[in-house]
Amino acid sequence: MRSRSNSGVRLDYYQRIVHRLILAHQEPVTGLFPASNVNSHAWIRDNVYCILAVWGLSMAYKKIADQDEDRAKCYELEQSCVKLMRGLLMAMMNQKDKVEKFKMTQSPYDSLHAKYSSKNGLPVVGDNEWGHLQIDAVSLYLLILAQMTASGLQIVFSLDEVSFIQNLVFYIESAYSIPDYGIWERGDKTNHGEPELNASSIGMAKAALEAMNELDLFGARGGPASVIHVLADEAHKCQAVLQSMLPRESNSKELDSGLLCVIGFPAFAVDDAQLIHNTKDAILSRLQGKYGCKRFLRDGYRTPKEDPSRLYYERWELRMFENIECEWPLFYCYLILFHAFQSDKRAVEEYASRLEKIMVRSEDGILLVPESYAVPQDLVGFEYQKPGSQTREVVGRCPFLWGQSLFILGRLLQEGFLAVGELDPLNRRLGAQKKPDVVVQVVIIAEDNEIRDKLAEHDLHVQTIAEVAPIEVQPARVLSHLYTYLGRNRKLGLSGRKSRDVGILSTSKLYSLKDRIFAFTPQFADLSRFYIASDNELMIDILKGEINFLKSAWDLLGRPLVTLVLKRIHLDQDKIPLAMIQTMRKLKSGYINGTRVMLGSLKDFLNTSAITDLSFLGSTEDGYPDRLHPDVQTYLDEHLLRSFSNRSTMNLRGGQLRPRTLRRRMSCKGAIKKTRSINVDSDNLGMEGPSPLTERRLSSIVPPPWLQANKQSHVSVFATTPEEGPTSSPLNLGNELIRENIYPVDPHHSRSAIDRRSEFVRQQEITVPKILIQRHRAETNFADTEVEELIAMLRETENLEEQGDILQYLVDTQGLDFNTGMLEEGRVVTVRDLLKGLYEKACQQKLWGLVRHTAGMLGKRVEDLAKAVTDLLVRQKQVTVGMPPNNEYTITAPLPEVELRQLIHDAYGDDESTAMLTQELMVYLAMFIRTEPQLFHEMLRLRVGLIIQVMAKELSRTLNCDGEEASEHLLNLSPFEMKNLLYHILSGKEFAVSSVARGNLSIVSCKSSRVSKKSQIGLGDPEGEDALIATIDDRQGQWLRRRRLDGALNRVPRDFYSRVWTVLEKCQGLAIEGRVLQQSLTQEMTPGELKFALEVETALNQIPQPEYRQLVVEALMVLTLVTEHNMVPSLGGIIYVEHLVHKANQLFLEDQRKVQGDATLCCAKIKDGKEQQQAASGMLLCGGAAYICQHLYDSAPSGSYGTMTYMSRAVALVLDCVPKHGEMECAIS
Repeated sequence: MRSRSNSGVRLDYYQRIVHRLILAHQEPVTGLFPASNVNSHAWIRDNVYCILAVWGLSMAYKKIADQDEDRAKCYELEQSCVKLMRGLLMAMMNQKDKVEKFKMTQSPYDSLHAKYSSKNGLPVVGDNEWGHLQIDAVSLYLLILAQMTASGLQIVFSLDEVSFIQNLVFYIESAYSIPDYGIWERGDKTNHGEPELNASSIGMAKAALEAMNELDLFGARGGPASVIHVLADEAHKCQAVLQSMLPRESNSKELDSGLLCVIGFPAFAVDDAQLIHNTKDAILSRLQGKYGCKRFLRDGYRTPKEDPSRLYYERWELRMFENIECEWPLFYCYLILFHAFQSDKRAVEEYASRLEKIMVRSEDGILLVPESYAVPQDLVGFEYQKPGSQTREVVGRCPFLWGQSLFILGRLLQEGFLAVGELDPLNRRLGAQKKPDVVVQVVIIAEDNEIRDKLAEHDLHVQTIAEVAPIEVQPARVLSHLYTYLGRNRKLGLSGRKSRDVGILSTSKLYSLKDRIFAFTPQFADLSRFYIASDNELMIDILKGEINFLKSAWDLLGRPLVTLVLKRIHLDQDKIPLAMIQTMRKLKSGYINGTRVMLGSLKDFLNTSAITDLSFLGSTEDGYPDRLHPDVQTYLDEHLLRSFSNRSTMNLRGGQLRPRTLRRRMSCKGAIKKTRSINVDSDNLGMEGPSPLTERRLSSIVPPPWLQANKQSHVSVFATTPEEGPTSSPLNLGNELIRENIYPVDPHHSRSAIDRRSEFVRQQEITVPKILIQRHRAETNFADTEVEELIAMLRETENLEEQGDILQYLVDTQGLDFNTGMLEEGRVVTVRDLLKGLYEKACQQKLWGLVRHTAGMLGKRVEDLAKAVTDLLVRQKQVTVGMPPNNEYTITAPLPEVELRQLIHDAYGDDESTAMLTQELMVYLAMFIRTEPQLFHEMLRLRVGLIIQVMAKELSRTLNCDGEEASEHLLNLSPFEMKNLLYHILSGKEFAVSSVARGNLSIVSCKSSRVSKKSQIGLGDPEGEDALIATIDDRQGQWLRRRRLDGALNRVPRDFYSRVWTVLEKCQGLAIEGRVLQQSLTQEMTPGELKFALEVETALNQIPQPEYRQLVVEALMVLTLVTEHNMVPSLGGIIYVEHLVHKANQLFLEDQRKVQGDATLCCAKIKDGKEQQQAASGMLLCGGAAYICQHLYDSAPSGSYGTMTYMSRAVALVLDCVPKHGEMECAIS
């Protein structure tokens, strides 16, 4: 017999260790590992980590297998891995009903269990007796399953198991929006059983989704049926959320050592090298100790101060655990692997030597990794005084198999038995390397020959849908339907994919199905979805955004391919819109917004695009894998016939106007405008007094120019009566931004009294089937004939705005389902049908105010609303809707579409237009946070109601018009201009407004400083005379405007919240607008914790006026400077922050009197009796909010007359603790 080589001997040594420490505990029946000798529960996560050492050792043997017994050892070790992975698979498959249910409910009680019995694989605790929802555990299982399969192990045996694993992929695919209990099974760190979004779970899910994509579970021997499919967009969403969270772990844990497994082995989930570095540094600087790393700050687990008799902690006792948290050697094992993969030998050696010092030797000399080290009970006092000084003792299991397994892997790597690539056969570790630039391929297809010829006139040559055959072009919704067949399995009772969403990454591939090839148009181009799809400029803007997104997010083989179909419905008065032609020319040039593009035809790109096989659509379960599933066959056949046919729209045109109806039309005029509720003119934004619904409405003064087409309709005063409440129509769920009372006005009355009404509107109560509408009226002379006359008028008028007013009136009196008596193709036409026709026409004619209103009345909702809100929430931004302070609702967790729609409706009452605008703005905010997250830095809550008010206020400032007109202009902005205006407000850029055709406005950036001083506006006035150009000097009001924007957007200085924490530590509390932040908050929460930031934010949000809120933030910043420079040991009792602001205002006014400044015209006047009275009634002459002079709001922060100077003086005067006399160094940066 040959003698063993040295390496063979050394491997045999490791094999003995692995056998004795790990394999000896493996249960022979199930293959699972029990937690310890006394606890037979098997955790998914610990089991997967335990087996990694066995898998690593098997691969080391495979390399030196020169003798039969080595091959036998290798096989034996491999089969132990297979046995364990299958044991976990069986345990999870027993709970297949839960997987099915969880896809729908995402409830913690429907989740797979986190641990099973190691004896028989059955559940060991009830659904609600444990924090079972741990997405990272299921994800880790899938990730290691993929890596082991790629290394050549055969773990999955049957197609039923394949479809179960496909459903596990659906189970984790929404990880970015599902709060779970996380790697430590705790959720919120107070351990009250509240799940939260955990970065470590999202990272692990992203890694699993990427590893599983297009993986054949039968290895080299499999076929199309055993391949797992993942929609690339889901993995990318996880990545985006992960990047926005790191280095934060969750709302309550500002940092967690568990993130080491996400930034390094095994997940390698982060692509950005800088972010990996920052996260690791944060963990090392704040959590590393002599004995390993702490799991997270204030972790009470196994500390001597923990009360073992109860599961949860009181909020106030978390402070006790500071500096005495247990330290876990496990994290040194992670760090060794992290640096081994970075091939940083020095760091590997450093951590290996640190680890060896804290390992425990067993009787037979084997080094064991203990679970954790705690401070002994009697040394706690010394440890508090000098953290890290005391000797700790081992607590918990020893050996701790999770750590031991990773330690052995580290040793195998260090001694050269394994190369890093063998532990990562899927090459995930290369994710953070720089990739070459992506070239985006764009194909434009014409709907028919006519459009093709129109494009040819502009030297743009494209094919029609018919010409690209045999490739078939379909809308994205077809792809989303096909994906619902993925993972269906009758035997297991699994139903396939539930989410209907397919993102741009999925539609940028070609799909093959038997001998057919499909190309799909992107989801945003689906016109049936929402009115913003009929704004060509916005669609082009979204397209540019998506191309830019593909440049950074595409990581599949081949190039991304964007297919667009130009349809008749895109034409503008039978011409192709100029914006589209310009964009196509740009695409043709090869570059668009810095991204390389190629414009070509589909057949040119066949060889360079990614192609996915839709083989899962075969009827495998019926034994015909080569035949299409019968349902799919019928769906495709039907769909191909109608996917690109146009619907006819209803025609309302009749003959010429008859004089009899003129009077009647006048009386409906303005029905729409009376529903509006954006408030601009009141000086304190959003302060509307006690009864929000009645006083929130404004009366409309100036109708838009196109309403004044016929000279008879020059009446432009619509009054609002206070007694009218919200329209009580349950079907009215969607009136949009249009704000008029339903009482039209008669031209023959004087213009002052509220009771001007034309005869036929004085009805009392009309009972309509389904709806009861009450109006406070005196007489009723409104019979059926009136409705008939209205409908006759409706047929005759060409003016869409008039049709809108008539229909609004009909809806309010008769209801949406009222039968109008008209017939179309033998069907009865209801008011709803007429509204739909009007909506479609308004979309074509681009009358956006009318579009928003009718969309609202029809109850349309933005398709992606729930997705948009989720996009904002998962990036740790809360959203509020409604006008502050009385009607603001905060959304803190993802809601289903219907509930969101209802919530927004409740927030705005019957102002359908603003409700619709809110939905629209949420979609734009979500677009921005995906593409330009830096706009949202230091903003925690997005208050959509305030943003709408500020948008209207900015328009009224730029256009120099009153609030009523401004909100009218706002509602008539096209979706593209609306998004543009929102962008300018978010980024704080100066803008000007110029007038375009049809009275629409266009927002332009002012780049040069010359323009930004003057805002130039060209607006045709209603009579159509020469355009009037107003130039306003903008330097005045610059700081006021900035404070107003920052206040409305809730922007705060960097590290603001953690600095407020230090102030709170030094005083007993901070009072803001009646809310007191107690000092005890510092006991419950760490400075960087998101929960603390939200507490401060909630207090600041009590302040309704944005500019006043900003001054309060500045006052808090001055207080932080006082504490940071340690001027005083303590700030005393409760500090009333507003007192500081008002004191600063007094000092400012005194100075103004001395130097005869601007404020002497208003607040600093020498007061006489009349003014005293005026000030008492709450009105400042200058209109400053909250009794603070307007001129203080408009002062720069720095300088001798700056706000910070006055704040500092106020702090010195108000707080007793700051010395009054003597020299004090006062430098304001």
